[in-house]
Amino acid sequence: MFKIGIIGIGNMGEAILNGIIKNSNIKPDEIIVSDINKERIDYIINKYGVAGTDNNERLVKLSDIIFLVVKPKDFENIVIPIKDKFKNKILISVMAGIKIEKIKSILEDSFIVRIMPNTPALIGESTTGISFDKNFPADKKEEIVKLINTFGKSFVIDESLMDAFTGLAGSGPAYIFTIIDAFAQAGVKQGFSYNQALEIIVQTITGSSKMIEDLKEHPCVLRDKVTSPAGTTIYGLHELEKGKIRDIIINTVEKSTQRSKELSN
Repeated sequence: MFKIGIIGIGNMGEAILNGIIKNSNIKPDEIIVSDINKERIDYIINKYGVAGTDNNERLVKLSDIIFLVVKPKDFENIVIPIKDKFKNKILISVMAGIKIEKIKSILEDSFIVRIMPNTPALIGESTTGISFDKNFPADKKEEIVKLINTFGKSFVIDESLMDAFTGLAGSGPAYIFTIIDAFAQAGVKQGFSYNQALEIIVQTITGSSKMIEDLKEHPCVLRDKVTSPAGTTIYGLHELEKGKIRDIIINTVEKSTQRSKELSN
């Protein structure tokens, strides 16, 4: 038996695998992976020392916890032919838009967890939303949260908030990358090279985020500590407010959330 099975070992599947191996007590020989791409399976086996198969039925039968990291459109084709093998198994769905109710309608006797990681999972820094099946064993929840935290930081949320989580955190890295690029371009306009400006703003954002995390103060309190009367910061903040930056960001997350709901339906 294997403790972990991962169906779908693309970039996100590999990120999950890498986190589990690096940050848990689960050993590579306790993990089995599968994928439609045989070359990909061979690559993962050689890189991580895990077991591999192109037979999903075998993987499910031999695993205690199964991560399903596949495209939503492939879900039914993968699970329906082998649904009886999922009985009493823990299935962790990494499929955007597929609700627990939908999965449960097919895998009635399984325990379902739905998660939404984001791309920083690739470096072990995912922000991941977790929703549990209402019948999920209470004594197993802590184990699953610890497992998810091996590739970042998780937040247990009601499934009704999963679309909002997608809009805020799932799509969030794209918004942050765009903002960082804008700051770097601003630095170029003031005379820095792009790479130097980029390095400066990345460190500025990293340090600012760390202050919020460590000091536990409201962002506006920390902002006001930087803002001197008639100084450079208040002039810059005034320009941000004239550009309605708050409205833009709030509307951006709202639009992304709405789109997630449309796709879920």
